[in-house]
Amino acid sequence: MSSITVHLYKPGKNTTITYEGELIERADGHMQILAYWNRPTTDLGYVVFAPGDRFYEHYYADRWYNIFEIRNPAGQLKGWYCNVTCPAQFDGDTIVSEDLELDLFVSPDRATILRLDIDEFEARDFARAEPATYTAALAALDELEQLARAGAAPFDRSALISP
Repeated sequence: MSSITVHLYKPGKNTTITYEGELIERADGHMQILAYWNRPTTDLGYVVFAPGDRFYEHYYADRWYNIFEIRNPAGQLKGWYCNVTCPAQFDGDTIVSEDLELDLFVSPDRATILRLDIDEFEARDFARAEPATYTAALAALDELEQLARAGAAPFDRSALISP
């Protein structure tokens, strides 16, 4: 597998998170990578990210979101964390993704679907400043929830995935 650098740009927080992953698949308009959680344990209340967790990350050049399938080091599914973003930009071995603050968490059994950070999204005032972005972001959140409820790919993966 080849190394991929991800730049997750968070303009609302004036930060960029940069990390490395391993390329799993590259297709027209889509990249899937494997990245490992190497930060301290983070308890979000609905899921805990712990060192060694594996993130199977899907990025799309033509969709307003990315989807992270999260598994513990033993391979057990913890759920999916989805970021509403501008479409990803691919440049060789680099992915650039701009986070629009809206998120969706889906439990492993897909029974719990949480829309997150709506207040942060609204605080960015896209409705006034960038109405097309506002509309696209809300449509992306709806699409993600529909895919999750239907168990469509990649929300259909519940078997153990090899490292």
